[in-house]
Amino acid sequence: MNVTEAGCSPPSAEYQYSLFPVIYILALVVGLPGNLAALFVFTFKITPRTAFSVFISNLALADILILCTLPFRIHYHLNRDDWVFGDVACRITGVLFYSNNYMSICFMTCICVDRYMATVHPQAYLRQRRPWRSLAVCMAIWCVAGVMMLVFFLLGPLETNVNQSGNHTCFENLSKHELNTSLVVYNLLILIFCSVLPTVIILVCYPLVVRRISMIRTKTAQRAVRVIYTILAITLLCFLPSQLANLLHLLRRMGFIKSCTAANRIFEARRVTTALVTLNTCLDPVLYYVTTSHCKWRRLKKTWLCGRVERSRDVSTIAVD
Repeated sequence: MNVTEAGCSPPSAEYQYSLFPVIYILALVVGLPGNLAALFVFTFKITPRTAFSVFISNLALADILILCTLPFRIHYHLNRDDWVFGDVACRITGVLFYSNNYMSICFMTCICVDRYMATVHPQAYLRQRRPWRSLAVCMAIWCVAGVMMLVFFLLGPLETNVNQSGNHTCFENLSKHELNTSLVVYNLLILIFCSVLPTVIILVCYPLVVRRISMIRTKTAQRAVRVIYTILAITLLCFLPSQLANLLHLLRRMGFIKSCTAANRIFEARRVTTALVTLNTCLDPVLYYVTTSHCKWRRLKKTWLCGRVERSRDVSTIAVD
């Protein structure tokens, strides 16, 4: 149920026409190069393949898929929420944008579990660290995400709604779907298993894990602590606000929150926090960097810098000649 259906006048959305494009452009400029570099390094340069590198590669791939949808959303908001790309493009970009946000936190949870096992239970980890196990986990996550995408893709037109300005909206005000009881159950299951549960694992379990890992004076243990702290920061800054807003939105839709003022605040919070989730694509490269011994990154950086130096020398030589 959206705020209009509840008999409440919708809040002003003028801020989103400038705020959201800025957020998405920042995510593209910072996040895309970092995630492409991470995908390349952890897929082709980290050898032998480990469970950890598999999870990192899949997290980078999920981030890249989110980032590929942002040019469409930038145009959408700059065009004052008027979708001009058609219903099929709306469905594809919409389900990719929302489902991959859930996938990101699931992969980060897998990374936390992997680092915990590697540090606290190293012998068991060595017996079970075969890459095919992590590949199976990643395939399961992608399959669940695929089912999520397929359900929304087959629900029907997502671009046919027309707002008060006469513009075609995309993935907004889904009144005829939101009134469907099965969709409420579907959203509740997603919220619990793809959002709340991973967040609880990260926010509750891993501060306790850090206490134990901190007692282990090895480079692997200290690196694991940095990984966990980085994931905690990303979760608190990017994912937790969005999940709280989605929970309040679901409670509002189920009729537990009836105030129009509260409905409007929830509506605005949900839109803003959903946009802010994309900033995790800027912070994830920090996670990639602190998880390694940095030798691969240094080598990549040296190669890049040497290339620039050589090109500068060539230009200087030509200028002198």
